[in-house]
Amino acid sequence: MNFRRHVLLAALSTLAFGSSLVHAQTDVLRVGTDATFPPMEFVDNGKRTGFDIELTEALAKSMGKQVEWVDIDFKGLIPGLISKRFDIAVSAIYITDERKKVVDFSDSYYAGGLVVMVKDNNTAIKKLADIDGKKVSVQVGTKSVGYLTEKFPKVQRVEVEKNQEMFNLVDIGRADAAVTGKPAAYQYVRTRPGLRVLDDQLTVEEYGMALRKDSPDLTKALNAALARLKADGTYAAIVKKWFSGSK
Repeated sequence: MNFRRHVLLAALSTLAFGSSLVHAQTDVLRVGTDATFPPMEFVDNGKRTGFDIELTEALAKSMGKQVEWVDIDFKGLIPGLISKRFDIAVSAIYITDERKKVVDFSDSYYAGGLVVMVKDNNTAIKKLADIDGKKVSVQVGTKSVGYLTEKFPKVQRVEVEKNQEMFNLVDIGRADAAVTGKPAAYQYVRTRPGLRVLDDQLTVEEYGMALRKDSPDLTKALNAALARLKADGTYAAIVKKWFSGSK
């Protein structure tokens, strides 16, 4: 009897330990990201930082959880999420109908898309329509080229190979404006004085956090946390830090 009693006690102890582990795991959010896309997520001095990183950490705190980051290439985010390598994928992921077929998304947490960047002292371009007829730098092969061709046919496009070249042309006055993705534009004006991004956007594409379809409770909790951060001012402070219109 004593032997059997010891076995039973050992088994119960193991179950209790296992239960504590399960409980501990519920306090952790495993989040997949590709930290190579400033200012959304990137590595600075060996530490992950950026808008997505700060927002996710704040959301987790509001939910009473800690974040365990999983680094993965962007193309592996959705497959990794579906195969349960992590609970959420956060990496400047646009909400698209195609992606919604295989994963769920949180409420949109930021609107990306194409924006116009100009010099602070540019008085000729105050609104989007003002770029027509002006010299506008764009990166070859991006959606900016096709969009301007269709919507602003009078724009004098200055096509370059690299983002940096595109911004430099505005800096030195060889282009009146640059049209590019919102994150890249804001990252540049954050680090360079004398430039700004027009308030209105050319296009809007919503970013969302991807979750598995079998975790509706987590999606609901994440959306509730996002609503709380918006209500208490935390969200606005993070947006202001990473997406101010000029330095």
